[in-house]
Amino acid sequence: MGSLPPLMPRLPAGAPRAERMDRLAWRAGACFASHGVRIGVRSNDPRVLDALPALLPPGSLPESSAIVEEVFSVWVNASAGGTARHVRIYGGTRRLGCSSELARALPSLESALRLKVAEASPERVFVHAGVVAWRGRAILVPGRSHSGKTTLVAELVKAGASYLSDEFAPLDQEGRVHPFAKPLTIRAGCDVHVRRCRAEELGGTVAEGALPVALVAFAEYRKDASWQPTTLSHGQGVLAMLAHTVPARRRPEAALEALDHALADAMLLQGERGEAGATARRLLETIEGRAPESDAGREGP
Repeated sequence: MGSLPPLMPRLPAGAPRAERMDRLAWRAGACFASHGVRIGVRSNDPRVLDALPALLPPGSLPESSAIVEEVFSVWVNASAGGTARHVRIYGGTRRLGCSSELARALPSLESALRLKVAEASPERVFVHAGVVAWRGRAILVPGRSHSGKTTLVAELVKAGASYLSDEFAPLDQEGRVHPFAKPLTIRAGCDVHVRRCRAEELGGTVAEGALPVALVAFAEYRKDASWQPTTLSHGQGVLAMLAHTVPARRRPEAALEALDHALADAMLLQGERGEAGATARRLLETIEGRAPESDAGREGP
């Protein structure tokens, strides 16, 4: 997305307000919509708005109205030379984080924007999961952060699958999964060493359009493990997916309906996995109906 038109966001009439914060000297603002959620970002430092297009959730579009559902605020205390000295980020009135450098604070804003869309979307039910496409159908890898789902998604892409997401699977009410193709976030053992890359850098492509779900793999990494999964029933699969469904408590009926449709014709597998490359090959072989090869004795995340 290119630059966003300047537009100072505000909440609708009657919404709870943070009057003390609203009185601060905000100099720049912009508004966008993603998956039906209208969000505004404001700052006292125009550099934040210059950086904002690269931080937006996938599929975001500029909003022409200043009325939004949530306002994110970035306050920058600068030194005499203009260098950011202390940066605070707020979602509504809640402080989300702070940093001594603007470059270090912006990833927190980026993550908070995506999570807000996942929580509040009226159009989709967001599930914490990596997603790839194989022959017109989707493979989901549900998992928490640091569970290894991005590493497995990356190996699936290298093996020829098309990329949809390494963070969220947005489901519509028919159970089809839509792309949420942010750059992959590949960690080298900790959050300090993080590499962001596009699917094309892995030799892959980004899938387009909504897809039915063919396979769900609850595959948590454990060193020296071998992928020997058990098969879950439909009911077991729905319950397991609920644990990774962002709006499960806020919109339980919509969540259950989307999950029920999504898993209706899907293969549901659960187990511990070892090396990601071998597991990726076995998942593709499974979906093709071939006998999977062994990955015993292999290591790595």
